[in-house]
Amino acid sequence: MGGTGGAPVKIQKRLIELLVLLGMIDLTRGAIQSPDYDDTPNPEFLNPSWMASIPDDQPLSEVTMPGTHNTMALYGGVYAECQTWSLASQLRAGVRFLDIRVRHVKGNLTIHHGVSYQWAHFGQVLEGVADFLGEYPSETVLMRVKEEFSETNDIYGAVVDHVHRYTNWDLLWHSRLVPTMGEARGKLIVLQDFSGPDLGMRYGSLDIADDWSVPTVLHVKEKWQSVYEHLEAAPAGNKAQMFLTFSSGAGVFAYPRAVAQRVNPLLYNYLRAKTDLNQRLGIVCMDFPASPVIEMIINFQLKQAKNSRKGINTVSGKASWKYVLSFLK
Repeated sequence: MGGTGGAPVKIQKRLIELLVLLGMIDLTRGAIQSPDYDDTPNPEFLNPSWMASIPDDQPLSEVTMPGTHNTMALYGGVYAECQTWSLASQLRAGVRFLDIRVRHVKGNLTIHHGVSYQWAHFGQVLEGVADFLGEYPSETVLMRVKEEFSETNDIYGAVVDHVHRYTNWDLLWHSRLVPTMGEARGKLIVLQDFSGPDLGMRYGSLDIADDWSVPTVLHVKEKWQSVYEHLEAAPAGNKAQMFLTFSSGAGVFAYPRAVAQRVNPLLYNYLRAKTDLNQRLGIVCMDFPASPVIEMIINFQLKQAKNSRKGINTVSGKASWKYVLSFLK
């Protein structure tokens, strides 16, 4: 009988190891701030006006920019939370693509990630963007807006009402066409992921890779391959079309933090391997990004703008797939 006392302990240890492997729990203690992943309350450093260096005549479709997936998802537990920085902090850190999900109830638009209410409403998001653009008129902000946790399929009127109530109509870019940087400065560009008359650009007009389903952390390799392939396609893709790549993902056995802790380092090393190349990558949309990876994405654009003024042609090139995959091991 003396030899059986340790069996429950061994079973418990194996169960914990299995749950860690599946991404259901994380043994990390405290918040992390690394070059590629940050779940602390504040960015390490800021890049509030980086678009000022982009030539006015450069189409926005040729801009490489950082974005956040489920931008306002700061609450609700490990399965709901995708960010830890406030909207103001994200914008000042350099994020220029926002992913906003609204629940529609009798004309009210509250911010949700699935069932999780995010203690904010759409008017506050509009006010935050307007305040930022008022302070930094050299910038532009792209905002995907879609309905979540309600099925009215009729949010157009409520969105327009909120624009009039919380900001002003002239803040918006009112065209389906891709603007130049000069036309976009100081503007909020709504990427309309809902039905109704044109309010801005149509979200579906972008070339999008959003393979968000990651059943377990054992499937991170497949998720990364989707990200990798879309980033590789962006430089040679249609320059008149905006490219959008989501590095985020989640599943029942892989919550957003667990996926980001594994994908973000791959993204960082992929970008680092391409820093000397003059390429358009489009919008790179992340969960829990860190200031260094945001700055790395920004620097692609600044280098491209600088080189384009010198008449240097775009150089194609591929980071080693085998090199990048080695970080999965």
